[in-house]
Amino acid sequence: MTITTQLLVFRLDDRRYALALDAVERVLRAVEVTPLPNAPPIVAGIVNVHGRVLPVLNLRRRFRLPDRAIAPGDCLLLARTAHRSVALPIDESEGVLAWPRADIVPSAGIAPGLELFPGVVRLHDTLVVVHDLDRFLSFDDEQALDAAWHAASDDSRSGAFGGFLSS
Repeated sequence: MTITTQLLVFRLDDRRYALALDAVERVLRAVEVTPLPNAPPIVAGIVNVHGRVLPVLNLRRRFRLPDRAIAPGDCLLLARTAHRSVALPIDESEGVLAWPRADIVPSAGIAPGLELFPGVVRLHDTLVVVHDLDRFLSFDDEQALDAAWHAASDDSRSGAFGGFLSS
């Protein structure tokens, strides 16, 4: 019996990436992102999704792709880390695919220092980089995001952010 892993494949520019499906909540049409003061550079801001305020992580910055504004046709991939739910701006979701685990090439076998992702898979004529969101934010990024979040929550109680961050 072949053990498979289900992955959500998405695109940024002409590159394909994937997340384990069990980390994905859903994919929505993109909305306006509100800046979050004092957040780490990897955090593009925050969004309100049906009453839930989520940090938006800038995948382009993390993957060293050219920065660009979110376009009307873009999507937000809502996903969970061990510590929080996050929104990830993506160009397009290409759907869910199942791969035999044995076909996922571990990143440790490719080159040292590739700890951001567990491996790659071959899809037709291209490679798909599989990411692990729990490795996405560094400890310092997590600390800075928590500090910015708490400061914004305090500001929200005083009327900033339309009260979205207050509990």
